[in-house]
Amino acid sequence: MDNPNNLIITGPEDGEHLMIAGSHYRILLSGNQTGNKSAIIEMNVPPGSGPVPHQHTGFAESFYVLEGEVEMRTIENTYLAKKGAIVTIPLDGPVHSFKNISDSMARLLCIVTPSGLDEFFREFGKPLGTIPQPMTDEEKQRIRTYAEEHGQKLFPPDYLDK
Repeated sequence: MDNPNNLIITGPEDGEHLMIAGSHYRILLSGNQTGNKSAIIEMNVPPGSGPVPHQHTGFAESFYVLEGEVEMRTIENTYLAKKGAIVTIPLDGPVHSFKNISDSMARLLCIVTPSGLDEFFREFGKPLGTIPQPMTDEEKQRIRTYAEEHGQKLFPPDYLDK
Protein backbone atom coordinates (compact mmCIF):
# COMPACT_ATOMS: atom_id res chain seq x y z
CA MET A 1 0.00 0.00 0.00
CA ASP A 2 1.95 2.98 -1.32
CA ASN A 3 -0.08 6.08 -0.47
CA PRO A 4 -3.26 5.71 1.60
CA ASN A 5 -4.76 8.74 -0.22
CA ASN A 6 -4.52 7.15 -3.69
CA LEU A 7 -7.52 5.49 -5.25
CA ILE A 8 -7.31 1.75 -5.78
CA ILE A 9 -8.87 0.92 -9.14
CA THR A 10 -9.58 -2.49 -10.63
CA GLY A 11 -10.95 -2.33 -14.17
CA PRO A 12 -13.67 -4.63 -15.56
CA GLU A 13 -11.14 -7.25 -16.73
CA ASP A 14 -8.36 -6.54 -14.20
CA GLY A 15 -7.50 -8.48 -11.08
CA GLU A 16 -6.15 -11.98 -10.66
CA HIS A 17 -8.29 -14.60 -12.42
CA LEU A 18 -8.13 -18.06 -10.83
CA MET A 19 -9.90 -21.40 -11.14
CA ILE A 20 -10.77 -22.74 -7.69
CA ALA A 21 -12.80 -25.91 -7.21
CA GLY A 22 -14.31 -25.55 -10.70
CA SER A 23 -15.31 -21.89 -10.19
CA HIS A 24 -13.79 -18.71 -11.65
CA TYR A 25 -12.63 -16.35 -8.91
CA ARG A 26 -11.26 -12.87 -9.55
CA ILE A 27 -9.39 -11.01 -6.83
CA LEU A 28 -10.67 -7.46 -7.19
CA LEU A 29 -8.99 -6.00 -4.12
CA SER A 30 -6.19 -7.76 -2.27
CA GLY A 31 -4.72 -7.45 1.17
CA ASN A 32 -1.55 -6.20 -0.47
CA GLN A 33 -3.52 -3.15 -1.62
CA THR A 34 -5.26 -2.46 1.71
CA GLY A 35 -2.58 -3.03 4.30
CA ASN A 36 -4.25 -6.42 4.94
CA LYS A 37 -7.44 -4.73 6.17
CA SER A 38 -9.77 -6.28 3.58
CA ALA A 39 -10.09 -8.15 0.30
CA ILE A 40 -12.86 -8.43 -2.29
CA ILE A 41 -13.21 -11.49 -4.50
CA GLU A 42 -15.68 -11.95 -7.35
CA MET A 43 -16.88 -15.55 -7.47
CA ASN A 44 -18.44 -17.00 -10.63
CA VAL A 45 -19.93 -20.29 -9.52
CA PRO A 46 -21.31 -22.81 -12.05
CA PRO A 47 -24.40 -24.91 -11.31
CA GLY A 48 -23.70 -27.56 -8.69
CA SER A 49 -20.48 -25.91 -7.49
CA GLY A 50 -19.41 -24.34 -4.21
CA PRO A 51 -16.88 -24.87 -1.43
CA VAL A 52 -16.92 -27.75 1.05
CA PRO A 53 -18.18 -26.87 4.53
CA HIS A 54 -15.52 -24.87 6.33
CA GLN A 55 -14.95 -22.63 9.30
CA HIS A 56 -12.45 -19.85 9.79
CA THR A 57 -11.15 -17.82 12.67
CA GLY A 58 -9.74 -14.35 12.50
CA PHE A 59 -11.90 -12.90 9.72
CA ALA A 60 -15.47 -12.14 8.75
CA GLU A 61 -16.83 -12.95 5.31
CA SER A 62 -19.80 -11.39 3.51
CA PHE A 63 -21.35 -12.61 0.26
CA TYR A 64 -23.36 -10.24 -1.93
CA VAL A 65 -25.28 -12.03 -4.69
CA LEU A 66 -24.89 -10.14 -7.98
CA GLU A 67 -26.51 -12.75 -10.23
CA GLY A 68 -28.23 -16.09 -9.77
CA GLU A 69 -28.88 -17.78 -6.47
CA VAL A 70 -26.94 -19.91 -4.03
CA GLU A 71 -27.92 -22.01 -1.06
CA MET A 72 -26.03 -20.84 2.03
CA ARG A 73 -25.83 -23.41 4.82
CA THR A 74 -24.81 -23.78 8.44
CA ILE A 75 -25.88 -26.47 10.90
CA GLU A 76 -28.74 -24.23 12.06
CA ASN A 77 -29.72 -22.45 8.84
CA THR A 78 -30.31 -22.95 5.15
CA TYR A 79 -31.00 -19.81 3.15
CA LEU A 80 -31.59 -19.44 -0.58
CA ALA A 81 -29.68 -16.23 -1.35
CA LYS A 82 -31.00 -14.61 -4.52
CA LYS A 83 -29.81 -11.58 -6.49
CA GLY A 84 -29.50 -8.59 -4.16
CA ALA A 85 -29.14 -10.64 -0.94
CA ILE A 86 -26.15 -10.36 1.35
CA VAL A 87 -25.11 -13.06 3.81
CA THR A 88 -22.45 -12.40 6.44
CA ILE A 89 -20.43 -15.01 8.27
CA PRO A 90 -19.32 -13.12 11.40
CA LEU A 91 -15.82 -13.10 12.83
CA ASP A 92 -15.07 -16.63 14.09
CA GLY A 93 -18.48 -17.71 12.74
CA PRO A 94 -20.03 -21.15 12.28
CA VAL A 95 -19.16 -23.94 9.88
CA HIS A 96 -20.71 -22.89 6.57
CA SER A 97 -20.83 -23.57 2.86
CA PHE A 98 -22.66 -22.43 -0.22
CA LYS A 99 -23.69 -24.15 -3.40
CA ASN A 100 -25.19 -22.98 -6.65
CA ILE A 101 -28.30 -25.17 -6.79
CA SER A 102 -29.72 -23.47 -9.89
CA ASP A 103 -29.11 -24.35 -13.52
CA SER A 104 -27.37 -21.06 -14.36
CA MET A 105 -24.15 -19.32 -13.30
CA ALA A 106 -24.16 -17.48 -9.96
CA ARG A 107 -21.95 -14.43 -9.39
CA LEU A 108 -21.06 -13.25 -5.87
CA LEU A 109 -18.87 -10.62 -4.29
CA CYS A 110 -17.04 -11.98 -1.28
CA ILE A 111 -15.83 -9.25 1.09
CA VAL A 112 -13.34 -10.39 3.72
CA THR A 113 -12.11 -8.42 6.74
CA PRO A 114 -9.27 -8.60 7.42
CA SER A 115 -7.73 -10.03 4.27
CA GLY A 116 -6.02 -13.40 4.00
CA LEU A 117 -8.54 -15.45 2.05
CA ASP A 118 -7.14 -13.87 -1.13
CA GLU A 119 -3.71 -15.32 -0.28
CA PHE A 120 -5.27 -18.73 0.34
CA PHE A 121 -6.89 -18.59 -3.11
CA ARG A 122 -3.63 -17.52 -4.74
CA GLU A 123 -1.88 -20.51 -3.20
CA PHE A 124 -4.38 -23.06 -4.50
CA GLY A 125 -5.98 -21.42 -7.52
CA LYS A 126 -5.04 -22.52 -11.01
CA PRO A 127 -4.67 -20.19 -14.00
CA LEU A 128 -7.96 -19.36 -15.69
CA GLY A 129 -8.70 -21.78 -18.50
CA THR A 130 -7.25 -24.74 -16.64
CA ILE A 131 -9.42 -27.80 -17.04
CA PRO A 132 -10.59 -28.79 -13.55
CA GLN A 133 -9.12 -32.07 -12.38
CA PRO A 134 -10.06 -34.07 -9.30
CA MET A 135 -7.64 -33.31 -6.47
CA THR A 136 -5.14 -35.98 -5.55
CA ASP A 137 -4.92 -37.19 -1.94
CA GLU A 138 -1.63 -35.28 -1.67
CA GLU A 139 -3.29 -32.03 -2.86
CA LYS A 140 -6.19 -32.54 -0.42
CA GLN A 141 -3.76 -32.95 2.47
CA ARG A 142 -1.75 -29.92 1.37
CA ILE A 143 -4.85 -27.72 1.18
CA ARG A 144 -6.02 -28.92 4.62
CA THR A 145 -2.62 -28.17 6.15
CA TYR A 146 -2.42 -24.75 4.51
CA ALA A 147 -6.02 -23.96 5.50
CA GLU A 148 -5.30 -24.80 9.13
CA GLU A 149 -2.15 -22.65 9.08
CA HIS A 150 -4.38 -19.76 7.98
CA GLY A 151 -7.15 -20.20 10.54
CA GLN A 152 -9.48 -22.35 8.46
CA LYS A 153 -10.79 -25.82 9.00
CA LEU A 154 -12.27 -27.89 6.18
CA PHE A 155 -15.00 -30.47 6.75
CA PRO A 156 -16.30 -33.38 4.63
CA PRO A 157 -18.79 -32.44 1.88
CA ASP A 158 -21.69 -34.09 3.79
CA TYR A 159 -20.86 -32.44 7.15
CA LEU A 160 -23.90 -30.11 7.13
CA ASP A 161 -26.25 -32.96 6.13
CA LYS A 162 -26.06 -34.45 9.64
